[in-house]
Amino acid sequence: MVSAVFHTPLAASAELRAQKLALEKPPVVGSEGPLVPPSAAVKRPPFDWGGMLLKALFPLVGLGMLVALWALATINSTTFPSPLETFKAAAVLFADPFYSKGPNDQGIGWNILFSLERVAVGFGLAAAVGIPVGFMIGRFKVLNDMVSPLISLLRPVSPLAWLPIGLLVFKAANPAAIWTIFICSIWPMIINTAVGVQRVPVDYLNVARVLNLSEWTIIKKILFPAVLPYMLTGVRLSVGTAWLVIVAAEMLTGGVGIGFWVWDEWNNLNVKHIIIAIFVIGVVGLVLETALVAIAKRFSYDDV
Repeated sequence: MVSAVFHTPLAASAELRAQKLALEKPPVVGSEGPLVPPSAAVKRPPFDWGGMLLKALFPLVGLGMLVALWALATINSTTFPSPLETFKAAAVLFADPFYSKGPNDQGIGWNILFSLERVAVGFGLAAAVGIPVGFMIGRFKVLNDMVSPLISLLRPVSPLAWLPIGLLVFKAANPAAIWTIFICSIWPMIINTAVGVQRVPVDYLNVARVLNLSEWTIIKKILFPAVLPYMLTGVRLSVGTAWLVIVAAEMLTGGVGIGFWVWDEWNNLNVKHIIIAIFVIGVVGLVLETALVAIAKRFSYDDV
């Protein structure tokens, strides 16, 4: 009788809790989970057109303010062109950007392509050398102690200070410009890659030693995935430096390129084309920067 007195309320309470849970829990069919209408499972929130337009509004307002200030500053100017005059010159210039009337008279499209070609060659050589060197510096402390003072000494040197060395060694303007891009682009990749290797947790490397992994396996399976975000940051900084350097180098070396084109237009006192070239250089640099930022976000630490 004692058992009935004490266990019956407990059993009733347990039964009430079970009924409550059954009412709160959504119905299930077998092991397939909750019975949800197919339309609800695939329903997505509508695209936020308002937020997209608002995000694009502020850059457009900033650009409009720049053009307005430019127009106000050139109302009574006889030497500096107005935005309208520059726009008309740009329409004529881009109507045929790839004309060719000789080695020193080519359209702005060809000049941009030649500059991008030099940047690609110099930047590619810098990546091929700088990234492996950064791995070795970050991996081996002795090598880091040997090379770090040299990097600290050479990295602050002005890019154009390397140009005469290139002209002396290569005896030609084009390889000298590529050399200048190479030597100025290599430092961010070396430094960022080395820092990324040095920040890999020591526990990972200790496990690799316990498992007796080869050095190549450590680089491929442990170091490379962890260092990739740092490496891409170095690449992004390097390509920006390369695009800055090539314009200045081409002004001094001549030939074909956007830098030489700017200097040639200055010799012709064509200020409208110089302003157009400034905007073109900025747009190309922005496109390169945006592309590399997108790649860096794609290969974040969590993704690799």
